[in-house]
Amino acid sequence: MTTSIWFWIAFHIGVFVAIGVDLFTFHRRARELSMAAAARRTAIWILLSLLFNALVWKLRGPDKALEFLTGYVIEYSLSVDNIFVFVIIFAYFKVPPMAQHRALVWGILGALVMRGIMILLGVTLVSRFHFILYVFGVFLLVTGLRMLLGKAGEPDFGNSLVMRFCRNWIPITGEFYGENFSARVGNRWMLTPLGVALIVIDVMDLVFAVDSIPAVFAITQDPFIVYTSNICAILGLRSLYFVVARLMDRFVYLRTGLAFVLGFVGLKMIGANYFTVPTLISLGVIVLILAITVVTSVLVTRNRGGTDQRK
Repeated sequence: MTTSIWFWIAFHIGVFVAIGVDLFTFHRRARELSMAAAARRTAIWILLSLLFNALVWKLRGPDKALEFLTGYVIEYSLSVDNIFVFVIIFAYFKVPPMAQHRALVWGILGALVMRGIMILLGVTLVSRFHFILYVFGVFLLVTGLRMLLGKAGEPDFGNSLVMRFCRNWIPITGEFYGENFSARVGNRWMLTPLGVALIVIDVMDLVFAVDSIPAVFAITQDPFIVYTSNICAILGLRSLYFVVARLMDRFVYLRTGLAFVLGFVGLKMIGANYFTVPTLISLGVIVLILAITVVTSVLVTRNRGGTDQRK
């Protein structure tokens, strides 16, 4: 069943309305999100995604709704790994908390465009060259293994290709100018550290999308489901950041869980022609892995100091 152009249009209108309302309410606060406020916003984004899932159920049937939910859970869980890197990026550039929100907003808007292009490219490749699914599966399996063995490591932004490009080709000032990405210094426009951080965030999201988008192709090749599950997951990334960033020291086994998720999805892709794993079972396995990971992390770190939960 093809998706009506009006469904695509309505989805994007809903996305931009939701973003606009979220930005309006944030700017009215004029202060950093507290732990409680970030948790509430995260819950709202999850609820909106589940409501959209119900709409998919009504218009496309239970099978497509289950595919969306499974893809959403995969993308949302993998987005937590993005957050770990975003924390490192903001610490490296010494970005103030209020400016972090602005960088995340524009980073997510950039991600909407880039992921749309990557999903279109992925759908085209899969439709013309079915063997590419095996390539995706092997890639996910290797990525999960590297993550499990701790070989992924933390990125060295100072010596990264994108930072060398910025330093060599773009004028950069070492000073922050409020929440501006660029500023006029003397007689020339220059990128602020916040602007450079935004570029690095978009590049890193592109790198993470190379893992996460193929993972959803293991569940479905329906471009609408792949795209909407991706977008719904990253829309809640900003508020989720302000929750997870304060709890990073508690999720000690989360990357291990994500490694097993990538490994499971990779094996599912590779063995698709030999055995079929129903979507419902795939969802159950993924949720079980994540639940065990989170619960184990919380139990192991239960005696650690509390987090900042100012209201």
